[in-house]
Amino acid sequence: MHIPDGFLDLKTWVSTGIISAVIIGGAVRKVNKAIGAEGDNEKIIPVMGVMGAFVFAAQMFNFPVAGGTSGHFMGGVLAALLLGPLTGLLILTTVLIVQCLIFQDGGLTALGANIFNMGFVGSYLGYYIYKILAIFLPGPKQKMAAIFIAGWFSIVLAAAACALELAFSGTVSLKIALPAMAGVHALIGVGEGLITVVVAGLIAKVRPDLLNLQKV
Repeated sequence: MHIPDGFLDLKTWVSTGIISAVIIGGAVRKVNKAIGAEGDNEKIIPVMGVMGAFVFAAQMFNFPVAGGTSGHFMGGVLAALLLGPLTGLLILTTVLIVQCLIFQDGGLTALGANIFNMGFVGSYLGYYIYKILAIFLPGPKQKMAAIFIAGWFSIVLAAAACALELAFSGTVSLKIALPAMAGVHALIGVGEGLITVVVAGLIAKVRPDLLNLQKV
């Protein structure tokens, strides 16, 4: 899902870059304001660092899916559940920037698109999918089901956004890109949902106080 350089045309990578920059700028202002306010903010910054490190490390491990392909944990919904959608977006943004600049995982010109797909669509929108589902699934076990579904959707929707950008750039036909990307990532999404549920459940048992941090 990390789009390399050369796969997006000028109009697509510039427009997604501008959109991502605007979103990140707004998120930084709101998160800084929230951290500066009173509350459990002495816990928030360390947890942000730990979560960023966890997501970065978890993305290094791939698991096999159908057709000889592999996928990896994205962690957007987990970060957003713990710290809020805007903070989750910033954590994913930081991870993607490091991966791009140091490990060449995703192109520099495609960085804005990758941040939009995984940070905004995957983390930010994934969080609100969970919030909507939690209204109809209010119990503790039902909420775990909501987390799983939100994790699954975060992967599939991010993959669909990637397919749309590739098609918009003329790199590949949408009727080829969308089923291929959505199909493979529907399987990857199962792994995403399961890992998110396991980690969220572990945090709820071991450190339930972390679930009550101020969410932005």
